[in-house]
Amino acid sequence: MREPNAVFVQVDPSGELVAPARAGAEISWNDGTIEVTAERISRVALRWSEKLPSDALILGDAWERSYGDLQWRHQQPERLLPWYFLAHSGAGTFGMGVDVQPNAFCAWTVDGDGFTLWLDLRNGGGPVLLDGRTLTAAVVRRFEDAGTPWQTLHAAVASMSTRLPARPEPAPVVGANNWYYAYGENFDEKAVLQDASTIVELADGHPVKPFSVVDDGWYPGGIASGGPWDRGTPGVFDDMAGTAAAIKEIGARPGLWFRPLLVREPSTLASKGPHDKPGRALDPSYPEVLDGVRADLQRFKDWGFELVKHDFSTYDVFGAFGPAMGSRLTRDGWQFHDPSRTTAEIILAFYREIRAAADDVVLIGCNTVGHLAAGLVDVQRTGDDTSGRDWERTRKMGINTLAFRLPQHNRFFTVDADCVPCTPRTPWELNERFLDLVARSGTALFLSIDPAARTERTDRALRDGIRLALNGGTVSDSGIEPADWLVNTTPNVWRTGNDTKRYDWSQPWGADPIG
Repeated sequence: MREPNAVFVQVDPSGELVAPARAGAEISWNDGTIEVTAERISRVALRWSEKLPSDALILGDAWERSYGDLQWRHQQPERLLPWYFLAHSGAGTFGMGVDVQPNAFCAWTVDGDGFTLWLDLRNGGGPVLLDGRTLTAAVVRRFEDAGTPWQTLHAAVASMSTRLPARPEPAPVVGANNWYYAYGENFDEKAVLQDASTIVELADGHPVKPFSVVDDGWYPGGIASGGPWDRGTPGVFDDMAGTAAAIKEIGARPGLWFRPLLVREPSTLASKGPHDKPGRALDPSYPEVLDGVRADLQRFKDWGFELVKHDFSTYDVFGAFGPAMGSRLTRDGWQFHDPSRTTAEIILAFYREIRAAADDVVLIGCNTVGHLAAGLVDVQRTGDDTSGRDWERTRKMGINTLAFRLPQHNRFFTVDADCVPCTPRTPWELNERFLDLVARSGTALFLSIDPAARTERTDRALRDGIRLALNGGTVSDSGIEPADWLVNTTPNVWRTGNDTKRYDWSQPWGADPIG
């Protein structure tokens, strides 16, 4: 890959991008390595000049989950493309990207005259203070045409993850999760055990055991209220170890949700960053915060849980979800307790501590940064929430993320497009199609099955889908491919080998724009 045509440096977040010399920095080139020397630094921009065809379509990724917004789009010079991009035209497909687990938040912009890599090296909302330390910000790669845009994206994802340890042959991840019919309210151990019995019944003796996940709402304080995570709600979940043991006795594998960087009472270890619960979002650069997270994971293991889902950490670090993070990521002017590391380094250290503490527990990352979590979670929630109340959310979020992030599956992590709901408030004929697609894909399949929605028809489809997913999905050398993804954000036509299947995701009135 050739060197960039120009490099620019920004020292302070509100300052100008200037040539390195004007920023008091030095730049050197050595065998494809670009070295920028500076003590304080916020961003580096690397610019490659290269004419793009006027008909080129551009695709990028997302900071954390996607929000129904992944798509091929004509040139939009200011469009932020996190981690990697592909450009497709009549001349073929190519792209650029960075390896997973970089030490900077990396994004691209693309225009008719070239493309720019933006390395965000800040610490919170201020410059990182390197203090003479050498930092490898990112490893940059170029992707050439691999035959089709779909094949090129597969090859690109494979190349960006080559430095990760080889993933063991993953067992299918299938299970029950009550969130989309309970939404964290009015459920108890009896309801949790009923969910476990339901998923075991529908798995029908399959040798791969399904999971049964106790989602948000099991602890004192109310939904998403934060830790400590040392007990269940009194009178409802008095014995979490007993709950895990009962789930195992039924024949499922117990799982548990938690929010590691939020506490219910103000803390001296709180972040100085923006948050709707000031004083309660923990700063992961404090060693004591990581000590607490390790203790939480050990407790969950001691209770007997075999899966842990950690959630909300990106929001609790930045004070915003992915779409609101944009190119600034967070508000200017604040920094972590440790200002000597980039935000990306601090988040990576946090993920690595969770991975090490979890040991052989299956980890699900939700609201985690995909390119940083790759190799550090077993399963990644790659899209925003589906819904047991509004089909439009499931259509927009679930199908979009499955279509555009499926090449990350079994390379970065096991992809999870979120739960398939089976509830009285959503049309089963549409959820059944989503179930069929997810099961065929071989990605993680979680189901929110409201006992009130079960019928002979739902049970028949659920059994078929669960068995297919537990078998690893549809077996094909080419996998499953969204055939119309260049022109459709929620593809209707999917190919598996020589077979083509069409799904109609619309209700009689089409897609509701208010949904």
